[in-house]
Amino acid sequence: MDKIGSFQYHIDTRLVDYNGQLSLPMLANQLILSASNHALTRGFGFGEMQGHNSTWVLSRLVVELDTFPRLDDSLTIRTWVEEVGRLFTNRCFVLENAAGQTIGYARSIWAAIDVETRKPIDLSQLTDLSNYVHDAPCPIAKPGKVQSAEAHTTGELYTVRYSDLDINGHLTSYKYVEHMLNLFDLEWHQTHTIKRFEIAYMAEGRYGMQLSIHKKEIAPEQYVLSICGADGKAICRAAIHWATK
Repeated sequence: MDKIGSFQYHIDTRLVDYNGQLSLPMLANQLILSASNHALTRGFGFGEMQGHNSTWVLSRLVVELDTFPRLDDSLTIRTWVEEVGRLFTNRCFVLENAAGQTIGYARSIWAAIDVETRKPIDLSQLTDLSNYVHDAPCPIAKPGKVQSAEAHTTGELYTVRYSDLDINGHLTSYKYVEHMLNLFDLEWHQTHTIKRFEIAYMAEGRYGMQLSIHKKEIAPEQYVLSICGADGKAICRAAIHWATK
């Protein structure tokens, strides 16, 4: 089977934001879905992981886009495994428009954890995973350390609700992105577009948790954000580089 998976999406009204373009949370969801489908068809998907009493968790995601797809556009996401380590595996993505032109790239880092202990498992147990490593180019910087935003900033409060949860009962990955983007007002979204977004997932959000969401400007049109639990410790951090439309 081909090492690169290819998945096509039609951008309908469920996926676009107020500006009529694919929203970043929905793009993140499509990237995760593409990764899941690629793994499923190659023998290391959700069902197979359950057989190992384990599940995949997303650790890092970075996206760079020249342009966002708009309503009724077609988006093709191609994805492959770039590297497999003992505890983490790196995955790459290329995003193409209907004409086959590249409009962006993404990178992600994943870990597999034991569903009971919540501790990482050795990826060498997944013997087929390394067979799908591919060296296709992905010319964007790998995820790095994201600065803290929680210190010296007042955070907006949010309580994790039913609609925030994924199949594992935790705050789903794209919801972190959604809540962070809500810190920017409508006028900002109307006049700016995201050029690079990087997020680091550090701990699991659970039902009923009260979260504080923080934003800090570090340079013109560049922000870092943090989502913290009641103890003030970050469960997620992100960095956004905007550009004026």
